[in-house]
Amino acid sequence: MSEPGLFDEVLARGGVRAAVSDPSWLRALLEVEAALARAQAKVGLLSAEDAATVAAACRPDRIDAGELAGRAAESGNPVVALVASLREVAGGSVHMGATSQDVLDTAAMLVARRALDVLLDDLAGAADAAAGLAREHRDTAMAGRTLLQQAVPITFGLKAARWLVALDEAADRLGRVRSRLAVQLGGPAGTLGAFDVVEAFAAELELAVPTLPWHTDRTRIADLAGALGTAAGTIGKIARDVTLLSQPEVGEVAEAAPGGSSSMAHKRNPVAAVSALACASQAPGLVATLLAAMVQEHERAAGAWQAEWRPLRELLTAVGSAAAWLRQCLSGLVVDSDALARNLARLVSHVDAGVGASAELVDRALAAREER
Repeated sequence: MSEPGLFDEVLARGGVRAAVSDPSWLRALLEVEAALARAQAKVGLLSAEDAATVAAACRPDRIDAGELAGRAAESGNPVVALVASLREVAGGSVHMGATSQDVLDTAAMLVARRALDVLLDDLAGAADAAAGLAREHRDTAMAGRTLLQQAVPITFGLKAARWLVALDEAADRLGRVRSRLAVQLGGPAGTLGAFDVVEAFAAELELAVPTLPWHTDRTRIADLAGALGTAAGTIGKIARDVTLLSQPEVGEVAEAAPGGSSSMAHKRNPVAAVSALACASQAPGLVATLLAAMVQEHERAAGAWQAEWRPLRELLTAVGSAAAWLRQCLSGLVVDSDALARNLARLVSHVDAGVGASAELVDRALAAREER
């Protein structure tokens, strides 16, 4: 794998970067071709020997990724060149009955699933950290804030419990989308009738079986984009809270490893929260691009399908990076109880109120998590 880019450790952080890299895409494309041959052998359309020959040819070390990238421009996608290279080794048994979009869409599902596995692990880590904060500070009173002004008292545990619930709900939605990632196998115009091949193909790759080929029904991509966008919004909200609470004039939280400044030695910047925000902020535009690409012509799209490839990869990277940063942020978050009390003292001189049901709400959130 190539060296990371200048901005990658900030904007492409964590394991998702590798999961959506060019080598990972190539691996997925080859897995799809091998799985298709094995599936066809299972239903008697290929011999076991031919399927084994195809599978043996589908090794990344046999493919020059740079040459493949260059040849992609000849046909508008990399699959045509890939199939030509594989047929030089394995003959006409490669790609039998399939079209380029079948292979690339199914590979996209594999790439997305692997990226989601990393992303969901980071979301779970961030939620675990939020749960720990909620439990520890269940009864730690602080000033609640509405419209960026002090409102009535709450507890820090309640604030963290709200983070926890939002993260878990975002993860649940992503998990549901992950379970619907399906193979694509319809042939040139979506008329492939050998449904037993589709079922065997899906079983090989452990992906869902679609009711019909979905070449121009991009609901799955849209659902994935929407769930990723929601996760990004959740991450961004929590990171925004941390940046506000860590301002020196507030001083209620601090990251365990704050960053410095090139010109101001006194600064302790909440780098993880800031970076999570930077990554999450990229998601809405990418989501919009993927939703706009849903409008596709007839049985196969002329441009809209191709428009999905880069923003899907960038969206997975951005949200995965945001999740990795938030996990780091919350896992080392330091809560300053003295600052909470000091700021609260200014509020209680104006508001005669307790923290309401804050503690009971924390208990409710923690109990709900244990039941998941």
